Amino acid sequence: MTSATGTVFNIQRYSIDDGPGIRTTVFFKGCPLSCLWCSNPESQSFAPELLHRNSLCKLCYRCVAACPVGAITVGANGIEIDRDVCTVCGDCVDACPHDAMRITGKEMTADEVFDVIKRDIDFYEDSGGGVTLSGGEVLLQPEFALELLKRFKEAGLHTCVDTAGQGDTEGLKRLFPYVDLFYFDLKHTDPKIHQAQAGRTNELILRNFKEVAASGVPFVVRVPVVPGFNDNSDAISDIADLVATTSPGATVHLLPYHRYGQQKYEQLGLDYRMPAAETPSPKFMEAARRIVEGRGLTCEVAV
Repeated sequence: MTSATGTVFNIQRYSIDDGPGIRTTVFFKGCPLSCLWCSNPESQSFAPELLHRNSLCKLCYRCVAACPVGAITVGANGIEIDRDVCTVCGDCVDACPHDAMRITGKEMTADEVFDVIKRDIDFYEDSGGGVTLSGGEVLLQPEFALELLKRFKEAGLHTCVDTAGQGDTEGLKRLFPYVDLFYFDLKHTDPKIHQAQAGRTNELILRNFKEVAASGVPFVVRVPVVPGFNDNSDAISDIADLVATTSPGATVHLLPYHRYGQQKYEQLGLDYRMPAAETPSPKFMEAARRIVEGRGLTCEVAV
């Protein structure tokens, strides 16, 4: 049988933040949302992309000579890349002796992914860990996700799917028998505010959340707490009310905004869209936790 293929931008081994125990996280490439605060901008496009890591660049200019289409030039501040011209052929990556050029995103078969996963089966078993599918948006590649999950379960592995819920509902439901845990991102209950800062309304997301809540598969709601978006008591209360009404006693993780992904924007030649935003204060995060717990929900605040 032909192995399903999908687009992946990273396979992170020894992860401890994407579910219980030591895990391997498979990051799917491609997302229909365009959240202003996205910490993985390389996850948004389905296509492979070239990253230039300026901190590693020694200005040897071998990439300039290697580029067959003249997309790389020398500017006032060093290497400049015309991304409208670049074909992401990889010649500059091969030419760079300092690992400053890198392509993110490649097509992989389920066989190839599983070969990576198998390396750490002993760690999963000893730690109560497993494999997490994340993104990007997993639900945009449902056939690939389904085949991977089936293989993981056949191998006796714990499976987790981290999703923003922005994908086909029927594709989501087909995953249920093979998922041990969902991480489900909820960002805002107001569709207009959601569209303004995440690029899409939230109707499909909320519909899929209710499907997950009714499926019987354990889940955790993850809420990014973002300045100017949902860092206020009304927004947190609305999310908590929705979760408590849909699934009383559920678990919610509050994730304070951070700038950890800012360098990736620079590497992709993109402007960081929240340059003035600050991480929510510990005082507000504690107040948000109390709001969530006041609805009878279990709440954790990420560090």
